[in-house]
Amino acid sequence: MPAEYTVTVEPLGREVTCREDQTILDACLRAGIWLPHSCTHGTCATCKAEVVDGDVDHGDASSFALMDFERDEGKTLPCVARPRSDVVIEADVDVDDDVPVHAVEDFVGTVIGLDDVAQDTRRLRVELDRDLAFNAGQYMSLRVPGHPGVTRTYSMANPPSQSRVCEFQVRRTPGGLATDGWVFSTMAVGEQFALAGPYGRFVLHGSRTEPAVMVAGGTGLAPISAMIKHALLDGGSGVRLTLYQGARTRAWMYDVDLFTDLAARFPDQFTYRPCLSEEEADGFATGLVTDVLAADHPTLAGHVGYVCGPPPMVEAALKTLMSKRLFPRDIYREDFFNEGDKAAGGVRSPLIKR
Repeated sequence: MPAEYTVTVEPLGREVTCREDQTILDACLRAGIWLPHSCTHGTCATCKAEVVDGDVDHGDASSFALMDFERDEGKTLPCVARPRSDVVIEADVDVDDDVPVHAVEDFVGTVIGLDDVAQDTRRLRVELDRDLAFNAGQYMSLRVPGHPGVTRTYSMANPPSQSRVCEFQVRRTPGGLATDGWVFSTMAVGEQFALAGPYGRFVLHGSRTEPAVMVAGGTGLAPISAMIKHALLDGGSGVRLTLYQGARTRAWMYDVDLFTDLAARFPDQFTYRPCLSEEEADGFATGLVTDVLAADHPTLAGHVGYVCGPPPMVEAALKTLMSKRLFPRDIYREDFFNEGDKAAGGVRSPLIKR
């Protein structure tokens, strides 16, 4: 049996038991202690914490997310760090009172749908062995079959009212272990696999009454799609929503009919702006999604922003939103990293830590 250690989380003063083969973040989330996190693979540095006492194995932390001098200073990334003794960590715990905390649990999923929806993009529908409680915008960790201990994370595009069937929107990464090696090759309807969740703090904040501007690139649409469905179809929010969805060409764009229909059904609450940067087409704005956004709004003061997609797009969207007088505290973001970003370091904004 693996050894077990006590992890004390300050400033909460909470204690949790953590196995030596378990990450500190996983142990905390399963105990209902909500540490900040985003990628859960040691890439983004969102979860960075200080080891006040004890020893940890830093695991597979990116040298960009956790630099050598930070390790020497006692910093670690709980999403990949494992205890080697009893440990005391001090984390930047930022719990939003309007967002329920759902403890992470293990599930068994069965593939019930697998469809190509755009170039190198598949919609994966998975039926869980029991209901899942989560917040719109959260994600699950899928265990890759045949590779013990290897997981990949994908956001859910379904709203919380659909608690038994999860929808994932997966972009193929050339040579990717989970995409080329599984979802786009051997995966089949009826297949079962293990997954865990929910994870993530990129969620719809129902207490925010300001109009919301949402910017999505690629499969960064998935969590924003869940938010929009929750707000419009489940009555999760009555605020005005505007979605800017960006892609290079029409071949990369998906769910246009879905959002066009929602805009027609909820004209007083939802506006849809699909944007193509390398092609002109009827019904689509032409240009980078950030340029279209900037042209549409002289100012965004009094709004709230939600941004999700590849790191470069997220960084560009953050700059655009802030140039339109949207403060960092009013912007919620999530970068969609892949394994290649761990080596390259990804892109991070020094201004926003969400």
